[in-house]
Amino acid sequence: MKFKKIKSIFAITILLILVITGCAKSPTTSSNGEKAKIKSESSTIYPITIKHAFGETVIEGEPKRVAAISWGNQDVPLALGVIPVGVSQANYGVQDDTGLLPWTAARFKELGVESPVIFKDTDGLDYETISDVQPDVILAAYSGITQEEYDLLSKIAPVVAYATLPWQTLWRDQIIIDATGMGMKSEGEELVRELENLIAQKISEYPQIHGKTAAFFYFNPADLGKFYIYLPNDPRAAYLTDLGMMLPESISKLAKESNSFALELSAENVDLIQDIDMIITYGNDKLLEVLQANPLIGIIPAVKQGSVVVIEDGTPLAASGTPSPLSIPATINEYLSLIGEAADKVE
Repeated sequence: MKFKKIKSIFAITILLILVITGCAKSPTTSSNGEKAKIKSESSTIYPITIKHAFGETVIEGEPKRVAAISWGNQDVPLALGVIPVGVSQANYGVQDDTGLLPWTAARFKELGVESPVIFKDTDGLDYETISDVQPDVILAAYSGITQEEYDLLSKIAPVVAYATLPWQTLWRDQIIIDATGMGMKSEGEELVRELENLIAQKISEYPQIHGKTAAFFYFNPADLGKFYIYLPNDPRAAYLTDLGMMLPESISKLAKESNSFALELSAENVDLIQDIDMIITYGNDKLLEVLQANPLIGIIPAVKQGSVVVIEDGTPLAASGTPSPLSIPATINEYLSLIGEAADKVE
C-alpha cells in the first residue's frame, strides 16, 4: 500500500507511510451481490457484539449484504465465498483499470461477478455510494478510520472496526474479526488454519530462511539521511515471522518506544541495528547499489552483504507484503523465492 497507508510519511512523531496484501472452492453464485455460499444452518447466535477501538458494534441478525472498505477487508468475504455488495478501490499495486488487485479481481470472477461495485474512496470515504449498496454490515477490521468516519458509517450500517489502533490489525485477526461480523467466525477460524498450513508447507521448501533475522524497511533514495522500519504490530513485519524469520532484537527494543506501526531512524544511528541478517524493502533494481554506496547505511550487515529483498515498487507483489487471505496463496511462492535468494547471501 503506497496507498492510503503510505499516503504520507509516518515518523517517530507520527508521519506515516504505508506501502502497502481463493482458498475456498467456488460456491454457487448470486446475481444480486448477496451471499454466494448458503450455510445450511448457521450456528451463530444473534445478536453479535463486537468490541473495538470506538466502543462496540451490535449486529442484530445475519448480514445478507456485506460491504468492505479500506485495505484487504474485501478478501475475507471473498475467500469465504461471500460476494461483497461493494468494496474500496485498491490504491496501491493495481496495474490495470479494474481498481482491484489481481487476486481480488480473480476471485470476483470465480464467483461470477465481472463488474463489482467499487467505492472511489482513495481520497476519502465515498459515503453516498456505500449507502447506495444498502449494506447490512461494513467490514473495516484493517483500516485507519477515525471516530468521525466511524460515526458516519454507523449511520449506514453496523461497522466492524479495528480492535485497538489504526493500521495495526494482523492478517489472522483481520480474518477473525471480519468473519465474526459476517456471522462466520468458525469459517474464519478454519480459513486461518488453512492458510497457516499452506505457509508451513511452503516455508519447508526454504530451510535457509529459518531463523534468519529480518526487518521490513522503507527507503527514500533521494533522502537517505533517514529511513523507516515497520514494527512488529505492522502486518508487513509480522508476516516475515510467519515465513520463518525472526525479528531482530534491536527492532524489538525500538518497538517498545513507539505505539505506531513504523518508526523513523536517522542514518547516523545505524549502529543500533547491526543484528539484521536480511532487509525487505520497496524499490527498483538500482536501490541496493545506492544503499551500498551510502557511507552510513552501507555498513548495515544486510546491505553490505547484499541480503536485501527489493520488491519492485507499485507492483502486486509489493502490495501483498501486507497480506490478506487471497494475496497469501497468490504470491507466497514469488515472495519466498526472493527471500530465499537473500538468505543465501547471509554470511
